[in-house]
Amino acid sequence: MRNGPLFSKFFAPAKVNLTLHVTGQRKDGYHLLDSLVVFADVGDRVAVREAEAMSLDVSGPMAAGVPTDASNLVWQAAALFDRPVAITLSKHLPAAAGIGGGSSDAAATLLAMAELTGEKRLPDGSVELGADVRVCLMRQAARMSGIGEVVEPVGNVPPLHAVLANPRVEVPTPAVFKALETKENKPMSKALPRWQGTKALIDWLAAQRNDLEAPAMAAEPVIAEVIATLRALPQARLARMSGSGATCFALFETRDAAEAAAATLVDTLPGWWVTPATFS
Repeated sequence: MRNGPLFSKFFAPAKVNLTLHVTGQRKDGYHLLDSLVVFADVGDRVAVREAEAMSLDVSGPMAAGVPTDASNLVWQAAALFDRPVAITLSKHLPAAAGIGGGSSDAAATLLAMAELTGEKRLPDGSVELGADVRVCLMRQAARMSGIGEVVEPVGNVPPLHAVLANPRVEVPTPAVFKALETKENKPMSKALPRWQGTKALIDWLAAQRNDLEAPAMAAEPVIAEVIATLRALPQARLARMSGSGATCFALFETRDAAEAAAATLVDTLPGWWVTPATFS
């Protein structure tokens, strides 16, 4: 008996780590983090439709190389509901890029399946699909700590206007963490400030870190070039890498400034993935 609609679709926004402090490492090898996470108005799109058998169709400008079988996280997310569906994934985010594309896709699939089936609770194993799935299910600014299992909403984050840029290189997350020389670094302050506008937030972010930048640059030196290029853009206030790379962002005080800067990069570096975005 059907409990929900025949068709459901959800947006899968890019996840951006404005900060990423590595604060320790557990005996089992997992790293402890303290990260301020926001979501962009750019991302992938997931749709599920009732079907006689499971299937996955991947399209979009970033579809090349994306698996269309059970190795894809969206397939695994849908399979947790034990109801066959035809999944359509429109890929607009680069893979292995430090912006949570796979985890956000999985979270969007879980939400779409819950709507389709009428389930009020997500199945067991949902958040075990990936370290970032829990925060991606929240879909709002959050502080993520522990190994990603502690997620607390942050409600006073002013909008941030940005340029996202990726030089089309994939950075393997495990290798970046392994190359991190100092595993125990200072976390963010216990209580986050109440930022009075975008400028105040950017000023505060400038005093924070992404501890994975240095090992990521060692693995892919082009990341240093990306950050330097973003930093040199007119009106750019801050440039930093997101996650374990290779996607980096530059922050601006207005959307117009971000769009103008993105247009400049697209013209001068057509081989890079570049887009303006607003974070919230």
